[in-house]
Amino acid sequence: MVVLTRAEAESRARVVRVERYEVDLDLTRGEKVFASRTVVRFIVTEEGAGTFVEVRPTELVRVELDGAALDPGELREGRLPLRALPAGEHVLRVEALMPYSRLGEGMHRFTDPEDGETYVYTMCCMADAPLVFACFDQPDLKAEFHVSVTAPTEWTVLGNGVATRTGPGRWECAPTPPISTYLMAVAAGPFHSVRTEHAGLPFGLHVRRSLGPYLEADAAELLEITRRCFDRYHEIFDEPYPFDSYDQAFVPEFNSGAMENPGLVTFRDEFIHRSAVTDTERQTRGMVIAHEMAHMWFGDLVTLRWWDDIWLNESFAEYMGYQVLSESTRFTDTWTDFAVERKCWGYDADERPSTHPVAPDAEGVPDTEAARGNFDGISYAKGASALRQLVVWLGEKSFLAGINDHFARHRFGNATLADFLDSLARASDRDVRAWADSWLRTTGVDTLVPRVGESEQKRWYVDVEHRGERPHRLAVGLYDRAPADESRLVLRERLERDVPPGGGRLTVTLEGPRPDLVLVNDLDWTYAKVRLDPVSWGTVRAALSGLPGQLSRAVVWNAARDMVRDAELGPLEYVRTVRAHLPRESDDAVVQGVLAFARGHAADRFLGGAERTEALGLLSEVCRELLAGTAGAEGTEGGVGAAGSARAAGVAAGAGGGPGAVPASGSVRGVRLTAARYFIDCATSPQELLAWRAAGEVPGGGPVLDAELRWRLLLRLSVLGAVDAAEIDRARVADASARGEEWAARCRAALPDAAGKQAAWEAMFGPADALSNYLFTATAQGFWQPEQVELLRGYAGRYFAEVVPLAARRGPALAEVAGRYAFPVPVVEEETLARGEECLASGGLVPALRRRLEDQIDDLRRALAVRAAAG
Repeated sequence: MVVLTRAEAESRARVVRVERYEVDLDLTRGEKVFASRTVVRFIVTEEGAGTFVEVRPTELVRVELDGAALDPGELREGRLPLRALPAGEHVLRVEALMPYSRLGEGMHRFTDPEDGETYVYTMCCMADAPLVFACFDQPDLKAEFHVSVTAPTEWTVLGNGVATRTGPGRWECAPTPPISTYLMAVAAGPFHSVRTEHAGLPFGLHVRRSLGPYLEADAAELLEITRRCFDRYHEIFDEPYPFDSYDQAFVPEFNSGAMENPGLVTFRDEFIHRSAVTDTERQTRGMVIAHEMAHMWFGDLVTLRWWDDIWLNESFAEYMGYQVLSESTRFTDTWTDFAVERKCWGYDADERPSTHPVAPDAEGVPDTEAARGNFDGISYAKGASALRQLVVWLGEKSFLAGINDHFARHRFGNATLADFLDSLARASDRDVRAWADSWLRTTGVDTLVPRVGESEQKRWYVDVEHRGERPHRLAVGLYDRAPADESRLVLRERLERDVPPGGGRLTVTLEGPRPDLVLVNDLDWTYAKVRLDPVSWGTVRAALSGLPGQLSRAVVWNAARDMVRDAELGPLEYVRTVRAHLPRESDDAVVQGVLAFARGHAADRFLGGAERTEALGLLSEVCRELLAGTAGAEGTEGGVGAAGSARAAGVAAGAGGGPGAVPASGSVRGVRLTAARYFIDCATSPQELLAWRAAGEVPGGGPVLDAELRWRLLLRLSVLGAVDAAEIDRARVADASARGEEWAARCRAALPDAAGKQAAWEAMFGPADALSNYLFTATAQGFWQPEQVELLRGYAGRYFAEVVPLAARRGPALAEVAGRYAFPVPVVEEETLARGEECLASGGLVPALRRRLEDQIDDLRRALAVRAAAG
């Protein structure tokens, strides 16, 4: 399959205007294919122009242009040429048999192992619409969609417009306003649905039947968040919601977190929780709901012209998701989670060789494959951080005025960065174009380094060295140790200041004694790495847990994290800091973020041998102390996270626990559940885990070992060699769900057994290619374990030889998964680096794999440097 280039898209857009798609899908043709009939009504604007339409069928049955048959045999690599077209209106008819997918591309088909029911759904972004219907597949050729579907009689069909049953198994979707091809959506199957109405529009939640009880338990919260965010967007946006309904379908084996199809948002169905979760995880789900709803305006109403402006979709939706959720729901501390978890994704991506500007120029995104790699931490987290800084610098009133001007000028059309900056310039007298040049057209992370000293006038000053080129508006927090308790810090003053661009310096003169802690970028307004002066670092080493404000503590933890990654702080010293302070942390987002880095990076990548064992022991002590400090808290989260067994019995334990209903102890319960999870993950011997399993709960007041905790515990026992394959098989029989199938694959691959490792490897890389995207991921996650490096070392070399042909034959979605999860992360050795660099230099890698390998190899290079610096 050839990829669409920007030049081709621009050329086609000059001669083609698409008016309407009529798409008729028949989902009753068996397990392998479905029938797709497409009528494309389009206008050619230049006499004699030639172009092409995309379609990627199993069989192209018939093609007809303006009533005359075309030769289906002319289809080459997904393109059907249309030659010497007269100017004016044309009608193209295409009939084809299309392939179902198990990799989340095009029309994905899934059969639930729990009850045998089958579901299908589309994923057309960003170049997979031709796997569903024939089209001119580029974002700036928007058109109306008229979609009809034939499905098994017991199925429900959902689409971009309200779907109406017109006969047995026959459905018609209401026509859409003009939308891009990548946004066309259909989902079908015997869904369990919860429906309501809000603001005169039908709203719906949909899951596969086996997840019905869990949806019922969460429906009140999901709908409340949806309504509150919907109302908030209507308060801040002048343009009303532009579509006729709002369905949210939680679908199986979904590649992304969610997809913003107009009127039919699709989410990965892990967001329908079958076991207890923390309030932070509920907040994350709420943010994704708010993020996708923002896309109804940013992306669906006004769409990027070409994929270099991904940020006009994702950065805006990311920023608005966090902001609107914090303004309109009980989740008022969303920016702490963003700081300690999401933002780090952006920092890490921005320091790799594969980094790119938030808004790259035309040459930076020459085709759709290049664009695919830019759905990353830059376009999401860094872009959202830049917009947050823009709001601080520009003012929210001017920012929203610019957004509303943008919507009004480009509704149901396409726009570029230049168009958006024009709208901002009309709303403000600030030089927004210069700001954009500094923030959106550059790469890398600025660093802010404070130096505190005493002037000749016996006054203290803070001199902030700015290593970078961007302007920053930020807060500088000045803290003192409390006189009565030096483990607590008290805010003396918080100064708002502008740090000049171009590597300039900011100097602040202080009255009174020197502060014990000078915290640059307090409140986390800007996107920059920060450092602490020696006195301030000594203060936080002694009193970090006593720093008021979880967002301020997140800034400090991020500073320590960056110092580890930059080999300025030893990873074991970082873990010792975690041991000293995290047991007194009350915010679950901070606990989750710090433990994730301490376990997944500091211990597993940056430490080895006895030092890693020591680190795991320290983290186990942290978790044990967190559990002791929360003893007596219930194992469920805030009254809305019922245990899986209760939900499976149909008990909607949390149905009344919408926003505002969570007890004040919700964060405590979240911390407790997080501590239980990481205690399992950090265990170096099986004895305590076996005792937990025998008791069926965590000692000291739960949580109970529901389905997810039982599988997590079994995975760790598998890694430690404390169970065998027969025990995993018994657990799989007890949990017949799709999640159980994935967990069982993960556990089997994790066993420290040579034959089991070979079987897992063959399942992933062998010629059968039978694993779905999710089962491949689960197997890869289980396979590579730091405890098993000696057993696994030989597979590191095999990986680079076998992943290249695997990616070529299975496509970009699986290539991404194989590069992300099957990479030999635990084998942190120079030989692995050499093999990886040789693989990259060899050529022949599909772009999705190349991008992921570039990132993984750079992370490996960093891990080796950190280990070398630590001695």
